[in-house]
Amino acid sequence: MSIDERLLTPLYERMVEWRRHLHRHPELSFKENETSAMIAELLSSWGLDVTRGVAGTGVVARLQGGLPGRTIALRADIDALPIQDEKECEYASTVPGVMHACGHDGHTAQLLAVARYYSLNQERTAGTRVFLFQPGEEVLPGGALGMIRDGALEGVDAIYGVHLWSPYPYGKIATRPGPFMASPDEFEIEIVGRGGHAGLPHQATDALVAGAHLVVALQTIVSRNVDPLESAVVSVGQLQAGTARNVIAERCYLSGTVRTFTPEARAAIRQRLEEVARHVCDMHGADQALTYYEGYPPVVNDEREAARVLRVAGALHADGPVGLCERIMAGEDFSYYLRERPGCFFFVGAGEADGSAAPHHHPKFDLDERAMLHAARLLIGVADDAAGERA
Repeated sequence: MSIDERLLTPLYERMVEWRRHLHRHPELSFKENETSAMIAELLSSWGLDVTRGVAGTGVVARLQGGLPGRTIALRADIDALPIQDEKECEYASTVPGVMHACGHDGHTAQLLAVARYYSLNQERTAGTRVFLFQPGEEVLPGGALGMIRDGALEGVDAIYGVHLWSPYPYGKIATRPGPFMASPDEFEIEIVGRGGHAGLPHQATDALVAGAHLVVALQTIVSRNVDPLESAVVSVGQLQAGTARNVIAERCYLSGTVRTFTPEARAAIRQRLEEVARHVCDMHGADQALTYYEGYPPVVNDEREAARVLRVAGALHADGPVGLCERIMAGEDFSYYLRERPGCFFFVGAGEADGSAAPHHHPKFDLDERAMLHAARLLIGVADDAAGERA
């Protein structure tokens, strides 16, 4: 493979400009109207065939190369999170309560640079490139299903995506074949008791106490009901109850997430969660209503395509660490694309070498912007390698 660095490297400054503009002006899932308008305007100005409104606020662009080859899709997610930006920098979010706390601004900027690279190198490009700028990755059921429904993968032979990953230091590239990221299910439980006077607890049914016991009981599901060799997580993220210090709570609300890699573990944990919630609340004389939301399936990389990514990364990034990584309990709706087409999702390190970077979804999250150039180079290298392969 041969990447024209004379075309790519100068685009780094533009990547930084685009990323910082998006960071100042974040938009929530499926509300990315200004973001998609900016993306579409740039892509159209470079001569790509652009379709807006895919999956609501998504953008798909196609570029036909001057040489024969396969059709390769590259994807970036474009939505932000409902988090208040607490960074002190000139590109901090200007939208109260909304920020790019996961790196999607960087994903968008680097894929724009890749599209611009191909527009400048069109005659020497083999095959077709399809650029997917996807909305709503951060909320269930995700935007990938809508992109697929609206034809984003039509004619596509393979698809690749990259996540700038702050737990890894700048320069590291990693992925793995097979199961890579977990399925992120969610649940909500409402407990209904009987409110009353805090001094007369025998005349009430304390929903708060039932909720507290339930939180503890749920922690036994993984430790006592899941094979120790199986990876799984049950986390309660919300517990809300009570209106005053001298009132026994009539209602208690809790919600959380379930993370698994296999259908068997997923089904077993859901069943056990329902049983534990019912029995704990029965023990306390309270009623309960559980709602369970099945999230994205696990991200399962095609073994051949994962090997391609690692091989290309090794060739392009000989001075940096490239290799297999452990499975990750975070979820990604890129999994839906991988159910439809062979492909690979991979990480490019964008954090601090000492591990001090704020984690994803943190109010002070930021990334090493230099990682965008690594990611763009790798996307181009992998796409070119795959496009030139015989079907």
